[in-house]
Amino acid sequence: MSGVHSPESKRSTVSQSLSAQAVTERVLELSRADDCMVLVTENSTANLRWAGNSLTTNGVTRGREVTVVSLVEGPEGTSVGTVSRSGLRDDQLEDLVRSAEAAAREAPPAEGAHPLLGPGTGAAQGVGGDWDAPPAATDIGVFSTFAPDLGTAFERSAKAGVKLYGYAEHSLNSTFFGSSTGVRLRHDQPTGTVDLNAKSADPGHSTWVGRATRDFADIDVEALEAELGRRIAWARTSVELPAGRYETLLPPEAVADLMIDLYWGMGARDAFEGRTALSAKRAGTRVGERLSPLPLRLRSNPAEPGLECAPFVLADSPGRRISAFDNGLPIRESEWISDGELSRLVQTHDSAVLTALPVTPDTDNLVLELPGATASLDDMVAGTERGLLVTCLWYIRVVDPRSMLLTGLTRDGVYLVEDGEVKGAVNNFRFNESPVGLLERVSEVGRTVPALSREMGDYFTRTAMPPMRVPDFNMSTVSRAS
Repeated sequence: MSGVHSPESKRSTVSQSLSAQAVTERVLELSRADDCMVLVTENSTANLRWAGNSLTTNGVTRGREVTVVSLVEGPEGTSVGTVSRSGLRDDQLEDLVRSAEAAAREAPPAEGAHPLLGPGTGAAQGVGGDWDAPPAATDIGVFSTFAPDLGTAFERSAKAGVKLYGYAEHSLNSTFFGSSTGVRLRHDQPTGTVDLNAKSADPGHSTWVGRATRDFADIDVEALEAELGRRIAWARTSVELPAGRYETLLPPEAVADLMIDLYWGMGARDAFEGRTALSAKRAGTRVGERLSPLPLRLRSNPAEPGLECAPFVLADSPGRRISAFDNGLPIRESEWISDGELSRLVQTHDSAVLTALPVTPDTDNLVLELPGATASLDDMVAGTERGLLVTCLWYIRVVDPRSMLLTGLTRDGVYLVEDGEVKGAVNNFRFNESPVGLLERVSEVGRTVPALSREMGDYFTRTAMPPMRVPDFNMSTVSRAS
């Protein structure tokens, strides 16, 4: 690793004699419940952390989590007990199974219970990885190109009076699913993220960029460093502005934060019951209503290039948005918004019966696009007479689920744009906005690119988003947060 010195390396392992596949079969053999499901996740993670232009830690971890879902039939319905444990010895599996069964016996009947899927009753077939193959695993070698490039960036940044801070992580999770109805499925999921901060004492400014990746082969460290340097140069002029509504340019990363919140609020049952901004005024849902004057598409697809994710449902418990009763259900492409209209909501089998809409399961990726749009964020800046460029949103919280009103802070870079150029850095704000309201008012959308959200990137990494222009983004108060 050129220019990178590792003062500390950590490795932790948990060893088991039974393979993940054998654990799955053993749990099902031990079960005394009316039905049983088991998820065994073998996870491996490699990471790098750096501060002040120097690597501080690196490490590799391996682990296993076993989740048992026991179903017990009673006079009033099916009760479910779920228990998950990590680091189990093989002789502790029976205790795990009995604990899940005891939890099921103590639980009330589950909402939306229905018979489990079997190989001939709708469960996915012919998808996922090779069941018998060993679990996938990552190691520190995944950073073989990234780390030397990072070391070179450290050297350049030090000469420029800039300090780099950040974290890179790559994980490979192999999940094995088995049910007492005979379903056996497996999915291998690679996930990688880079968070990179630059801090400069002159001017006193901090800025952030982030990227998601499957294997780190597509991470261009030099380009990320150059973007951070450009933003620090913008901050050599400082501008104080009051709270108010401003024409605002949001980069794809900030749009991702807002659209993930919108997506997480798309549960069909909650909308049908009048709990969300996607509930109809009188009854039912807003499916079929126009959400945006622009012909936007919001969609998910397990096979989306670069954003691939599980092509079938994997859930550890019943739920209103995703349910263990649907485990093994194939996931196909879903358009949540089509041509600016709400066309789908996230549906379980149970909510689909309630709403009389198709079953469209929760999917672990999200794409927003405007067909034919080609403008980059820089193009949109060049077309701005006066407005704000907000590069990063932070500490986002729901204020009102019924309107999907969010509040949060700007962080690590708000800039004033005048006459097509960035003129300087602006103080931070607290904002109050609803992603549904933003879609109603958005005036320009650019080209969709892969984007890692700052706030939600720890939980939902697979997104592709466009830059967006909002004519009157609500900066409700000035924030002194740095």
